Amino acid sequence: MADRVTVIGWDGSPLTSAARSALSAATLVAGAAHHLALPEVPPAAERVRLGSVDLAARRIAGHRGTAVVLADGDPGFFGVVRTLRAPEHGLEIEVVPAVSSVAAAFARAGMPWEDARIVVAHQRTLRRAVNVCRAHPKVAVLTSPGAGPAELALLLDGVHRTFVVCEELGTDREQVSVLTSDRAADHSWRDPNVVLVIGGTGGGGAAGTPTVPWLMGQDTAARSVRGWGLPMEEYASEGHGTRGHGPGAPGTAPAPALRPGAGEDPALRTAQLARLGPRIGDLVWDIGCAGGAFAVEAARFGAAVIAVDTDPAACARTEAAARRHGVPLQTVQGRAPHVLERLPEPDVVRIAAGGVPVVTACTDRRPERIVAHASTRDEAEAIGTALAEGGYAVESLLLQTVGLDPADWTERERSVVFLLAGRRIDLPAASRG
Repeated sequence: MADRVTVIGWDGSPLTSAARSALSAATLVAGAAHHLALPEVPPAAERVRLGSVDLAARRIAGHRGTAVVLADGDPGFFGVVRTLRAPEHGLEIEVVPAVSSVAAAFARAGMPWEDARIVVAHQRTLRRAVNVCRAHPKVAVLTSPGAGPAELALLLDGVHRTFVVCEELGTDREQVSVLTSDRAADHSWRDPNVVLVIGGTGGGGAAGTPTVPWLMGQDTAARSVRGWGLPMEEYASEGHGTRGHGPGAPGTAPAPALRPGAGEDPALRTAQLARLGPRIGDLVWDIGCAGGAFAVEAARFGAAVIAVDTDPAACARTEAAARRHGVPLQTVQGRAPHVLERLPEPDVVRIAAGGVPVVTACTDRRPERIVAHASTRDEAEAIGTALAEGGYAVESLLLQTVGLDPADWTERERSVVFLLAGRRIDLPAASRG
């Protein structure tokens, strides 16, 4: 086993005295090609090209001598330290850090970054990284081959963002480009690069005054409202009521302004959110968004949201509610199920309009969870059957809420609705068609 393993971060600036000292004593040096070409690497040291960190760790574990691992930026921040410290390798690690590529990228852009989300994009995680870019106004993306600026831009189709692309930071070939996301796919980008994705609706105080965050990675102003399953009044923008669903939605005639219909009751919304569990990295479809209450609350959990409605006024109300609560989301006007064909893949879906045809279209896309509701037992049975036939385990509930006047405990309003929740059944690979 190596006598000592030192992990050195390199950000393009001259190595520190501690880093030079560790390198001069090294009998094995692991790193990328540009690291191994550094003049400080001892000529007699064994050189290991750092492709798989796990394989390099095994090589280091079997080496008798002093090992150094070179890595870009801060190796403890989404870097090699995590893998090298895995218990199976048994390595004792000393770290000499450097400025992380994320910090360097924001410095080049002249922007603060304590309120930024930071994600790593590989081909297998690219979709979730894009969903974070949809849902948050400031995201740093650590890219990889096949999951770079062009691929990010293509998957963000229809969502306007500004890209700050920082190529080969800290080297003589460093280049910083600022462009809109719709133009990023037209370029060829050099690796390694970091992409800052900026835009969407952020938080802030009155009249756009920026607030000082106290928690890393959180836009706390956008989540200043305490709780969820809030009353409809929280989502009614000035000049807009919260009447009923858009055209084609199930349920009865529209209710008066600020009185929720069967599908808009806060208790139903709470139960739907609890069963869907929207989270950061998810994409939520809200089909039949009406006043935007569900879409906004899903976005407040950190998920990306696409809100769909046939009624342009419903889309406008949803956008106004999102602005009021400081969360980004995308609205799409159109009639389901046809409009769903051009939307990116969802993780969870809430269906408030369209009935069985929309349920079937959604089960075909295989999201993890689907919730819907119905006003009658026949409609509930039809939706439950469609979910089951689509490969989902179905939960059926009859929810009744009664609002009471606290002055004399008389009934103020009542809502009775069926809740249908589907959880995807993942079949073994051999059983799939």
